[in-house]
Amino acid sequence: MRIWARQFKDTRMLCDELVVDNSTETRTHKVFNAIEKISKNMDLPQPIWLERNIKSFKQNSVVRFEKDSFIEEVPFDYLEIRVIEED
Repeated sequence: MRIWARQFKDTRMLCDELVVDNSTETRTHKVFNAIEKISKNMDLPQPIWLERNIKSFKQNSVVRFEKDSFIEEVPFDYLEIRVIEED
């Protein structure tokens, strides 16, 4: 599985990161592990999964974590997580 994370501010991409997970974990575990890795590498707090985030991810394999998904203040408008390839 390949998961791409991108930070945006004012419609411009600030930075991105690609996480590759070839483990035998479930899809859910791979996604949570990737978000943990992304948060650590981008020096961010872990986002909170709100109901709209879960719904979006289930439908499109894309989730947009806006500022209200973080407990601490973040220097961007939103963090987008996208599954770009599945096993």
